This record gives sequence, C-alpha cells and structure tokens, in this order.
Amino acid sequence: MQIPTRPTYRIFYLGLIAAGLTVSLLVRFNLLSRYGQQIFLFICINIIMTVSLNLINGFTGEFSIGHAAFMAIGAYSSVFVTTILFPAAAEWPKVWAVLLFLASIALAGLVSFGLGYVVGLPILRLRGDYLAIVTLALVEVVRSGIKLTDELACLLDKIHLPALSRIVQKIGGPRGIGQIPVFTNIFWAVAFTVLTVSVINRLLHSSFGRVFLSLREDQIAAEMMGVDLTRSRVLSFAIASFFAGCGGGLYAHTLRYIHPDNFNFIKSIEYLVYLYLGGMSSLWGSIIAAGSMTFLLEFLRMANLQQWRLVIYPLILILVMLRKPEGLFKRDL
Repeated sequence: MQIPTRPTYRIFYLGLIAAGLTVSLLVRFNLLSRYGQQIFLFICINIIMTVSLNLINGFTGEFSIGHAAFMAIGAYSSVFVTTILFPAAAEWPKVWAVLLFLASIALAGLVSFGLGYVVGLPILRLRGDYLAIVTLALVEVVRSGIKLTDELACLLDKIHLPALSRIVQKIGGPRGIGQIPVFTNIFWAVAFTVLTVSVINRLLHSSFGRVFLSLREDQIAAEMMGVDLTRSRVLSFAIASFFAGCGGGLYAHTLRYIHPDNFNFIKSIEYLVYLYLGGMSSLWGSIIAAGSMTFLLEFLRMANLQQWRLVIYPLILILVMLRKPEGLFKRDL
C-alpha cells in the first residue's frame, strides 16, 4: 500500500482562525447575535466529532455508531468538575477558571479514552453489523445509566453513604444538569479543532497510524506481518473516544444545560451522515461536510424553514449518494 506524503492543513487552520476572529469582531460590535456565535461553536464541535469518528470508521475500517456515548461521558465528566465539584467556578478569577475548564476537558478526554479502551476490548472482536449493533446498544446503556443516577443515589443512602449520595444526585438523572458555566468560547473551540485535526493527521501518517490503515486494507496480511489486530482496533477506538470526550466537554460548556437525551443514537447518526457525506477516509471531507451541514440546518431554522429541514436534509443526502456514493471527497489515504 503506497502512503502519500502527509498533506498540510494550513489553509484550514488559517481559514478557521480567520473565521473565528471575524465572528468575534462581529459579536463585539453587535453585528452578529450570540446565536450566530453559537453556530460557529457547534461547527467546530461537529468537526471534532466527525474527524474523530473517521479514525474508526474510515481509516481503521470498523463500523461504529456509538460515538454519542463517549460524547455523553465527556460532557458529564467535564460538567462534574466545573459544576458539581466546584459550583462557584464561574466566579473565580479568569486564569483559575480557565485552568479548571482545561482540566475538566482533559479529564473528559481521559475518562472517554479509558471507557473506550475497556469497552473496546470485548466488542472489537466483532465485525460489521454485529459491531454496529453493540455500539448502538452502548449509546442506550450510557444514556439509561445516566438517567438511573437518582436510583443509585437512593441506594447509596441505604448503605449509609450520604455524602457520596448527594454528589451522585447532583448529576440530575432524567432532569439533566443546568447552570453550567459558559467556558467554551471561540478561542478554545478553534484551538481544540485545530489540535484534533493536526493530531489525527500526524497520527495517520506515522508508522503507528499505518497499522490502522493496514487493518482496513487487508487484515489477514496485517496479521501475518505481526500486527496485533485486537490491540490496534482498541487503540484506534480509544483515541477516537478521547477526542469525542473532549468534544462533549466543549458541547456541555456551550449549551449550559445537558440532558441524557442530548446524546441518543440520533446524535451518532448525525455524525455518521457527516462522515459518509464528506467521504470515508477523508479529513477534508469530514471538515467540509460537518461545517456546511451544521450551518445549513441552523440557517433553515433562522429562515423559519425548520419544518422543511427534514425534507431538504435527506434530499441533499439522496442526491449526493446517487451521484457520488463514495462521498464528496476522495480518500486522503
């Protein structure tokens, strides 16, 4: 398999930074609403989620539809730090508040990485439709588990652990968590998006990343060359989960309120749509599809055409799949 030279994404990085500066100036001079700024933040978050999913489904050749589960884990892990453990974080001096926010995002990524690794060990022995079904079940397990935290708090009360019970109860269960400080701004959204694309791009063009590509191309040949198939799949899954967790932390600190139903299987399907629309194994495809489709859906909402969203959106997908079933962009690798 011939590996092309590693492409640079300087145009994307510079364009994203320029767009972020433009949005910031427009908001500062009251030429753009806060909702317009939020759309830009959602575009960055969706790029992070789609690019990380591409690492599993596109470059490693697996078929996971459970990305929303790790987004949920990341969101709740991050909020647990900034809202539950330190409820007055928003009133702290700016430097300390930012450090806490960054620590919460790091924790979100690490917890998601750990869960991805532990869960991936058994489930990534499956392939194809079986793997898709199990990862879909994972989304529902995580979502239902969050909703059952009230019952867990009652159980902890019964076994005389009231302090732990109070902490668990603050997770909110089916009520969700509100009053989350708005720490995600344009700077951090751009920074994490650039970091995600840069790290995954460099990873894929390293000797370590070529192992993932070998799994997609020919697993029998890869195994004969000494590749540990299960370990490599699990690492790919865990790394993608790390970035999904970071995206979940950014998402939570943008919305200010999260609920378990924010992370149902429909959320995973959204990222699959962006991925397949842009093109499997194409970082440029993931970037452009996630950005353009996020903007389109929000534009239809702003134009009071939300009733047509579920008509226009599938129509675009049908036309693209008929004309370019491989997606809008060719493989990078």
